[in-house]
Amino acid sequence: MAAAVSKDYEDIRKEIESWENIRKETADLLELAKIIEADDGAAQRDLESKFIDLEKKFAQMEFAVLFNGPYDQGNAIFSIHAGTGGVDAMDWASMLLRMYLRFAERHGFAAKVIDETAGGEAGIKSAVIEISGRYAYGWLKSENGVHRLVRISPFDAEKMRHTSFALVEVLPETEAADKKFELKDEDLKIDVMRAGGHGGQSVNTTDSAVRITHLPTGLVVKCQNERSQLQNKNNALKILKAKLLKYQEDQAEEKLQEIKGEYRQAQWGNQARSYVLQPYKLVKDHRTGHETPDTERILGGEFDDFVEAYLKNKIEK
Repeated sequence: MAAAVSKDYEDIRKEIESWENIRKETADLLELAKIIEADDGAAQRDLESKFIDLEKKFAQMEFAVLFNGPYDQGNAIFSIHAGTGGVDAMDWASMLLRMYLRFAERHGFAAKVIDETAGGEAGIKSAVIEISGRYAYGWLKSENGVHRLVRISPFDAEKMRHTSFALVEVLPETEAADKKFELKDEDLKIDVMRAGGHGGQSVNTTDSAVRITHLPTGLVVKCQNERSQLQNKNNALKILKAKLLKYQEDQAEEKLQEIKGEYRQAQWGNQARSYVLQPYKLVKDHRTGHETPDTERILGGEFDDFVEAYLKNKIEK
């Protein structure tokens, strides 16, 4: 807890310091502009160069203003589930997991896999990651939804083109959920089991994996990556509370949309983003229209432009 508070303090201090530096640099440039002679070409070019650099710094800082949601400053609980597509879908889910872990590393977020179920032949069936850091949820909430991959399957001997799907669920980790939901024992069905994996040390020899079902809503959470059953249970309860918070907010949003006549049910067909690797290269977000042919950059975890397009689109709406 002390380490988390200390990190939050340091993040806020750096943010304030950055704004103060921009204010000081702006004042310095204004003073410099007043004393430069109109016919001093070298000084004018130097002033323009410094102004362009200052504009870039301001744009980077201004981006944080887009994180205006109630949970944007906090941590994120991230789930990836392989969908339609068999082994290709499980491989696609593992590609997404790698993409998000690289994104977290680039942004200095701490990422911890708290549950992972391996696929039979390749990839993963599902994974749950806790991503910690200032604005982690704000950065990653844009990833919520169905992600579609089109490529030549490496698992098809005839080298046919396959379409695979994975569902990404992003939840805010927040104290509000802890305070809001006092889970009753009679509302929970708790099962313990032996953790699964590829074998060797990754498979526990005790019943440490925990699955919790919230009976009133039918929400299910499973955690198995910790060796301790108690740790897995605590992680599962934390995720369940985050799911309940999102569930409650989704219900309220659905009622509002029904009243407005705009309700659209969340389905697998409602894709958030498509990644096409063959016959051409293109990543396209279906909610914003933002796209790029640079698929390697995106799958390498550099999709900041997609996040920015999503956040600006939300504000415009």
